[in-house]
Amino acid sequence: MGNWRSLENVDTIVVHCAATPNGQPFTAEQIDSWHADRGFKRDLTIPLEAEPFTLHTEPPLGHIGYHYVIELDGTIRSGRPLNEIGAHAYGHNRFSVGICIVGTDAFTKRQWAALATLVDWLICERIAAPPVICGHRDLSPDVNGDGEVEPWEWVKTCPGFDVKEWAENKFVPLDKHILA
Repeated sequence: MGNWRSLENVDTIVVHCAATPNGQPFTAEQIDSWHADRGFKRDLTIPLEAEPFTLHTEPPLGHIGYHYVIELDGTIRSGRPLNEIGAHAYGHNRFSVGICIVGTDAFTKRQWAALATLVDWLICERIAAPPVICGHRDLSPDVNGDGEVEPWEWVKTCPGFDVKEWAENKFVPLDKHILA
């Protein structure tokens, strides 16, 4: 099967940040070049599917580890197709979708709206099981074994907001995470 997978087994949506300065424009192509520098490589034989709100890049991005990138203006860019295993959360890629938001811990209203639209669409249209929605940092090991990954246990702080809280709050971000 190689880098292909069935979406029936995808049960997690992992939200990442690009760890770029808040409010500064960065593109999916720039992230692709960063991933190329890290040695990531995509299987370009897997075709990108047409999706109602996603902008595809021609030629396709050859290295990006995420399935989607949300740019500063709220544009949702395709990275890897959903049926290609991502390279965004070590040990969790086979069963997850990776979404990266440009910035670190504060995002534009358009980015927040795009993230909510994308996650809602994945839940309603693409992923078979009700997924876990989490941040990259939430996949850190539970060092003390208490069943909760606490901030002191995070391997990364990505993204700079509590994804579970955002999802439980019906995809409404806290004001401190919205760029003015």
